[in-house]
Amino acid sequence: MTCTIGIDLGTSAAKVVVVDERQTVRAAAEAPLATSRPSPLASEQDCHSWWAAVGSALDRIAAEAPAAMAEVVAIGLSGQMHATVLLDAADRPIRPAMLWNDGRAHAEADELKRLGPELAAELGVPALSGFTAPKLLWLARHEPQTLARTRALLLPKDLIRLHLTGEHATDPSDAAGTWLLDEARRTWSARAIAAVGLDPALLPRLVEGSAPSGTVRPEIAARFGLRPGVIVAGGGGDTMVGGVGIGAVEDGRAFVGLSTSAQIFVAANAHRPAPERLVHAFCHAIPGRWCQMAALLNGASVLSAIAHLLGAADIPALLAEVEHQFRAPSRLLVLPYLQGERTPHDDPYARGVVFGLSGDTSRAEVVQAALEGVAFSLADGRDALAAGGVRVDSAGIIGGGARSRFWTRLIASVLDVPLRVYAGAERGPAFGAARLARLALGADDWPAILAEPPITETIAPDPALADAYRPRIDAFRRLYRALRPEFAEAAR
Repeated sequence: MTCTIGIDLGTSAAKVVVVDERQTVRAAAEAPLATSRPSPLASEQDCHSWWAAVGSALDRIAAEAPAAMAEVVAIGLSGQMHATVLLDAADRPIRPAMLWNDGRAHAEADELKRLGPELAAELGVPALSGFTAPKLLWLARHEPQTLARTRALLLPKDLIRLHLTGEHATDPSDAAGTWLLDEARRTWSARAIAAVGLDPALLPRLVEGSAPSGTVRPEIAARFGLRPGVIVAGGGGDTMVGGVGIGAVEDGRAFVGLSTSAQIFVAANAHRPAPERLVHAFCHAIPGRWCQMAALLNGASVLSAIAHLLGAADIPALLAEVEHQFRAPSRLLVLPYLQGERTPHDDPYARGVVFGLSGDTSRAEVVQAALEGVAFSLADGRDALAAGGVRVDSAGIIGGGARSRFWTRLIASVLDVPLRVYAGAERGPAFGAARLARLALGADDWPAILAEPPITETIAPDPALADAYRPRIDAFRRLYRALRPEFAEAAR
């Protein structure tokens, strides 16, 4: 029996799973990560904390399941996308990473948009403030000394690869989120690189997510009880690797991702850009596949923030309270834009709003409205996909938010789409990374390795609830339109 490891470097935690060749999870561990917000619109993480978290999780598995670790033959990587990881000549991070939800480069993104729709189609979507390329322009203007010291540019999961193997490499699915990749050709875009004044020598080599990128260094293998020569696969961006984890790789296969951020993802067998709709048309994490995606900046993190605001430490108990009191759509509206929004608004200034409070409002009503606000944002994403020619008739659901059957039922009814719930769905990207590791070994049984996992339940939309939610979605959209100028004004 051999095993593979999947590592997912998320925003709130690093997750590690050990999976055997029967696709049974033999061991799992995670370690938390912290985000800092040093100034308005800023969102950063200490790059050193990433390896510390991954190493801590691997140390725990090595102590608790040494036999499983001794059987590991390959490692796959997944991670949060878009962050700017800049290294010096000694491969040390120069500054904290500017994350996917950092909105400081909005002016630079607007400048890159003016390069025209043809380049946006090549790169999969118009430039957005959280992408790597606009942030490089921002750094050139605000921290030129940082770029002067830079000798390599990586993405978060690739810093983990560097620790494991000593290699500078990334894959097309993660590179897709830099706004520097020619999506159809799966190569770096010379025009985009020139537009930001980047030295191409700073970019890592590209390797497909299911291909080997290097082997684990002997001292790292010894630390974690791994055998010599363990392969490290190319891996991919967390959303795409989440799709690998549930077998969403064939044309039209869709899922809703509900983690810190949220997505509606649809696999494609060709690059099909729709930049005018802010649909993200990116490379998938396996060769010969692409995807179309509505990308939202705010997902399950909204529930965590509301729970913290209300002083409710036990989120499952809070959800049970809301479900017990649920009768109909909330009288309140919550705009869940705690960190701006991408699809369909491209608005880094948008912020969270609770509308309709009265003297008798209960905390359960506020939480219900927050859950609905995320669902309404997903409806905006669904409609953006539809306007770009992508119809979603059914989908899986993955991520930490998928643990809540109640929330899943609300989302299914708002979207009017049945949602498939999978065993272990909250481990999606880590599990998908372990699958990519298996493929990197040269396994030829791709259909079996990439099969859809067991479905624990399919939650159908409630027709009456779907009807009741339609006017609330319209009200949600009117509220955002009314407040959009105020968000921009407040940010001045």
